[in-house]
Parts: sequence; C-alpha cells; structure tokens
Amino acid sequence: MTGGGADYCFECIGSTPVMAEAFKSSRMGWGKTIVLGVSNDVGPISIPSHDILRGRSVVGSLFGGLKPKTDIPVLAQMYLDKELELEEFVTHEMGFNEINTALELLTQGKCLRCIIWMNGAREK
Repeated sequence: MTGGGADYCFECIGSTPVMAEAFKSSRMGWGKTIVLGVSNDVGPISIPSHDILRGRSVVGSLFGGLKPKTDIPVLAQMYLDKELELEEFVTHEMGFNEINTALELLTQGKCLRCIIWMNGAREK
C-alpha cells in the first residue's frame, strides 16, 4: 500500500503487539514509530536490532512529550495571562452522581473534557 512502509507510524491504543506491528510498518531507512498509547502490559516489544541499525526508530510520547518541571509553569503563566483559554475545552460539567454518564460521553466522543463537581453542584 505504501510502497516500502510509512514514514511515520502511530500506535495509539496501548497494545504491545500493535506497537511491534507499527514498527514493522515503518519505512526501512528512516521510518519513525511514535508510541502514544499507554499499555497495562509492561512486557517488552520485540524489535529486530538490525532494523534499528538500518535507520528505523521508535519514540514514546507520554503526555505529548510535556516536560512537567519546565512546561507546567509556562503553561500556568500563559493561562494567567489569558494566552491559553482552557475553558474552551470543557464541554460538560456534572455532579459526582453523574460520573458514569460523563465517562460514557467521553468514550462515545461526545465530550471533550468534563468537570465533575464532588458536591454535585457547580461552584461559583
């Protein structure tokens, strides 16, 4: 389909067999596999060493590559300076008693971010 493999392969579900398949699908010489999915399985991924020597690579991107020590203070300041408008990402607000509904909305793709109010009411 790609005539030799994809330049970039993304694994997003956290499956170690899919991580290995994504690597095998990358182009020999310069293909890059980016692992985004978080796996419950801590088992190793089997990748032939000669493929690494021939230019293929694998990188992880936990939390999008964010570096908490340096990036969070910058993001917090951007929010305080109104340069980063996080409120736009909140699509729903619900009480704790509606947490199952909130999770269903997230898994169905009908909600971007949901705030759960522990006391059941939105704080003023």
